[in-house]
Amino acid sequence: MASGSDRNPIIIGGLPSQVPDFDPEETQEWLDSLDAAVDERGRERARYLMLRLIERAREKRVAVPEMRSTDYVNTIATKDEPFFPGDEEIERKVLNATRWNAAVMVSRAQRPGIGVGGHIATFASSASLYDVGFNHFFRGKDDGRGGDQIFFQGHASPGIYARAFLLDRLSEAQLDAFRQEKSKAPNGLSSYPHPRLMPDFWEFPTVSMGLGPLGAIYQARMNRYMEARGIADTSDSHVWAYLGDGEMDEPESLGQLSIAAREGLDNLTFVVNCNLQRLDGPVRGNGKVIQELESQFRGAGWNVIKLVWDRSWDPLLAQDRTGILVNKLNTTPDGQFQTYATETGAYIREHFFGDDPRLRDMVKDMSDQQILHLGRGGHDHKKVYAAYAAAKAHKGQPTVILAQTVKGWTLGPNFEGRNATHQMKKLTAEDLKRFRDRLHIPIADKDLEDGNPPYYHPGRDSEEIQYMHDRRKGLGGYVPTRVVRAKPLVLPEDKTYATAKKGSGQQSIATTMAFVRILKELMRDKEIGKRFVLIAPDEYRTFGMDAFFPSAKIYNPLGQQYESVDRDLLLAYKESPTGQMLHDGISEAGCTASLIAAGSAYATHGEPLIPVYVFYSMFGFQRTGDQFWQMADQLARGFVLGATAGRTTLTGEGLQHADGHSQLLASTNPGCVAYDPAFGFEIAHIVKDGLRRMYGENSEDVFYYLTVYNEPIQHPAEPADVDVEGILAGVHRYSQGEKGEIPAQIMASGVAVPWAVEAQRILADEWNVKADVWSATSWNELRREAVDVERYNLLHPEEEQRVPYVTRKLSGAQGPFVAVSDWMRSVPDQIARWVPGAYQSLGADGFGFADTRGAARRFFHIDAQSIVLAVLTELAKEGKIDRSALKTAIDRYDLLDVTAADPGAAGGDA
Repeated sequence: MASGSDRNPIIIGGLPSQVPDFDPEETQEWLDSLDAAVDERGRERARYLMLRLIERAREKRVAVPEMRSTDYVNTIATKDEPFFPGDEEIERKVLNATRWNAAVMVSRAQRPGIGVGGHIATFASSASLYDVGFNHFFRGKDDGRGGDQIFFQGHASPGIYARAFLLDRLSEAQLDAFRQEKSKAPNGLSSYPHPRLMPDFWEFPTVSMGLGPLGAIYQARMNRYMEARGIADTSDSHVWAYLGDGEMDEPESLGQLSIAAREGLDNLTFVVNCNLQRLDGPVRGNGKVIQELESQFRGAGWNVIKLVWDRSWDPLLAQDRTGILVNKLNTTPDGQFQTYATETGAYIREHFFGDDPRLRDMVKDMSDQQILHLGRGGHDHKKVYAAYAAAKAHKGQPTVILAQTVKGWTLGPNFEGRNATHQMKKLTAEDLKRFRDRLHIPIADKDLEDGNPPYYHPGRDSEEIQYMHDRRKGLGGYVPTRVVRAKPLVLPEDKTYATAKKGSGQQSIATTMAFVRILKELMRDKEIGKRFVLIAPDEYRTFGMDAFFPSAKIYNPLGQQYESVDRDLLLAYKESPTGQMLHDGISEAGCTASLIAAGSAYATHGEPLIPVYVFYSMFGFQRTGDQFWQMADQLARGFVLGATAGRTTLTGEGLQHADGHSQLLASTNPGCVAYDPAFGFEIAHIVKDGLRRMYGENSEDVFYYLTVYNEPIQHPAEPADVDVEGILAGVHRYSQGEKGEIPAQIMASGVAVPWAVEAQRILADEWNVKADVWSATSWNELRREAVDVERYNLLHPEEEQRVPYVTRKLSGAQGPFVAVSDWMRSVPDQIARWVPGAYQSLGADGFGFADTRGAARRFFHIDAQSIVLAVLTELAKEGKIDRSALKTAIDRYDLLDVTAADPGAAGGDA
């Protein structure tokens, strides 16, 4: 074992709690003085005195470290533990049955011909942590409110299923269909917590590690937000997040701790299952992860409760007058404790207690078997209950409980504490017999030797099962349960969208601003206006949303306790405890977590919220794409705005801001309906339909992604014969060619539609080409519909074959077809196979860069003149024009010289 400076620090800035006291009378005098200061002068005076003492100690060079970590013992002393209100013997029997069924379910899922896997070691370590919650703390939804929100650790799902089986919430057939969702439908159980796959059971998807803790923080905050704004009474809702110590290495796990502390979210408890193991090895072999996490959470302003040892350690710690035992616990690294979990009592006696006579003397009257069973705190119901009760009672701070356990606990020597235990899924007959004996499960040997091991149920009328039902009845119903009580919203009338449909007249505005104007009208609606939740990562002004500051205000539970520097301005920055806007700082991950919490409020609390999350499009699906999958999995709804979109539109920002692919990334998410609109009237119809689909009758579990741009353009009025069906389906003819004789078609999306219109003019005036311009509002939706059609045709060959919408829509148009956008070519290429004619796409493939819009578009050859060349090229291929025209066009428009391009419009942050 390493020593000295080679060792990782184990106690970080802590103060010892058990050291010899050579003058207890003097110690008591100091403590009495502090008590008197608190009692007579108040806590503020006592705090001041303590700070002055620390200051003087430093002046005198008396080292007093910060209290970032404490001794490696339980935070709650034995004498301070509350009365345990449960029947521990019955709860032990319940838990044993749950443990058995969880392991058997995974083992049976490994039967020949199936082999779908599963994980049993995580739940084995955390079973008591869940059981105490189920029996005494987790509130259900039977009262019509949201109950508690519980983020179950993903790999522990077998244990949650096993408990639901005992309560008759799941059948044996369903347990046998674990991870066989289609082949055993409708009985299939999802591998992990997946609300989309089991929408009546799971509430929160958590197995993508790091997203559970992040989501829990913002769920607790959303609960406070909803209560502050009078939307839902969430005062009795508590958020519990069950996490792994290895999971805490994910940046998302710890990245937003400060907001929970800053806003005093005492409705939030993290329970970190510290079984000291990652998926394939120790978390901190040379260190102590509990001590490390304690320092991090304390530093972030959290209340920390350490639950390290079970009750069998209490007598030993009570006799530790010199602190020798505590020092041994402090200095033993996790890797060694992991080894102790796999060794004999004799080994522990020799290697843990044997190197000091005082330690050996402590255990001289204990047998090796008793030493072997010196246990971890996370397996002790009474200790767990004490920690949970303290967490619920604590006010003003979120709490983290750091509970030490053994991975694979009770599964036997082949599983417990082994590095490979996470990947072990099958118990042998001998493993099952040892496991059965340890849990006292009444199953005969012969039932474990032939075929699949049986499940165990003590009987519906048994004392254990009745106890479980009674506990859940007393706590408000069964969990996990997902309930959708929200009613459809009364949606705004058409007049709400009238301004957008009129166009912008002579004024040039960006599509971002066109959306904001629609949003402004929607927020005035008496029925749904208050339900909008505005979310942005620090740049409301960039997106033209500072107009909402005076009326909607920014949510801050403390209000605004200062005079704003811009208070004299009409659009001054204003904070309020009842503010409607969430300003989550420079954190796209935090904003997306707020989006998910708000977007699923219709199910969590039965009150629909309409989140509108606006961000730099480059930092959406690319940076937080995993969370957008989480959003889809959680069946959350709302509007996601990729502002400042396009690879060439955000001038000057350069490569890392130049988004030419988020639409392609969005297309991979089945829950995302993505649009790339060009004009305000298109946005109006898309938003209206989005509200209908997400919040109207027969609502759908989708969310909308709109890419909007910061380039000012003149928005036309809605045509009298507007093709609403085409706008929503993904393509409509915006401008029909009027001059020229040679037909062609130009398809464009978003900011590229004006370039296509300019190309249409040039083609008519200079090349005798009569081109129609189509606005492709959604390449993604066109492809999705076409794929569905092909799938239908594949499986129904004897029925009339369907034709994709894009094919039908373009069937009367005479090609060739040229598609253009400010995206990489892969975006419009999604529909190539279904376009009825020759098809070429132009796009901004490659890295972005800083320059004028015109120069960038000339470089990528997506500007109007490049579109002209592409159309002429396709016509030349068909023999409709001479190929010499191509070189003429290149020379005429200087297409090989980026400096020859018109720089284009400047500015336009919004």
